[in-house]
Amino acid sequence: MEIRGGNMHNTTDSPYVVDECRGVLHVYSDGSIVRSSKPSFNVPELDDGSVLWKDVVFDPAHNLQLRLYKPADSSSLSHSKLPIFYYIHGGGFCIGSRTWPNCQNYCFRLAKELRAVIISPDYRLAPENRLPAAIEDGYLAVKWLQAQAVADEQDAWLNDVADFSRVFISGDSAGGNIAHNLAVRLGSGSPELAPIRVRGYVLLAPFFGGTTRSKSEAEGAKDAFLNLELIERFWRLSIPIGETSDFPLVNPFSKSLEPVAFDPILVVVGGSDLLKDRAKDYTTKLKNWGNDVEYLEFEGQQHGFFTLDPYLEPANKLMLTIKQFINKH
Repeated sequence: MEIRGGNMHNTTDSPYVVDECRGVLHVYSDGSIVRSSKPSFNVPELDDGSVLWKDVVFDPAHNLQLRLYKPADSSSLSHSKLPIFYYIHGGGFCIGSRTWPNCQNYCFRLAKELRAVIISPDYRLAPENRLPAAIEDGYLAVKWLQAQAVADEQDAWLNDVADFSRVFISGDSAGGNIAHNLAVRLGSGSPELAPIRVRGYVLLAPFFGGTTRSKSEAEGAKDAFLNLELIERFWRLSIPIGETSDFPLVNPFSKSLEPVAFDPILVVVGGSDLLKDRAKDYTTKLKNWGNDVEYLEFEGQQHGFFTLDPYLEPANKLMLTIKQFINKH
């Protein structure tokens, strides 16, 4: 740096940050990307030993792993096998991981309270890997389960306790978007997954978009946990170059979904979530086309309230609702 005529002049033209996401992802002016493997918040991991877990590679080509969870007493009990519940993490397609403690803690709780095998897959993140990469990875994570069900050499850790005929696919935010796109791709009954049988989907604050702003987006608080500026930044970094937020993987209704036969869906959103109106509209349209879709809104709650405060009353009520949804289907 040198000073000329009283003005500061940068002689090095060093790269500078042009985009940043929650202190985890930094995109620089020269196109380089610096990504932290850990979240910017400090959350202790609450592993009390009541849930067993392990990591498995499901896509060797991209070294993608998923984390499996099961109640520690599941192998010793004589009752029927456990349902399988996918939990696909959020993060605007740009950040997040199965290894983050908030994700880990929520999966511990899901395994214990749902009495289920939990599968928490990672997926390739943007902007290094823009959509549809994350959707393809979600599909591969489900196909991995099918391979386990028919393998000659089965993994007793999973196969001895898991009921492959009772699979539920859930996702949080961007993970909810992935779950929706899997529901569209697989259709009702998912015959291509046999002997796997998907019984339903749980979309937790699904991350949908569109070029026309919804009322909740336009009027939402600027200091919301997921505010409009951050929503638009996530889309700018994750949508394919040259596309808009009406891209079909982003805006569910940029093409007609009326011909799609969906398995049962539970849609959950916070009343103060800027994405609320999109989730409500999604539910209404699918219901009008004859699909079994439930909508649950938690008054005053922010985007992702169930992992931000997983032991408060709204999160407890949600856990009970998910359990009822599994028992029903």
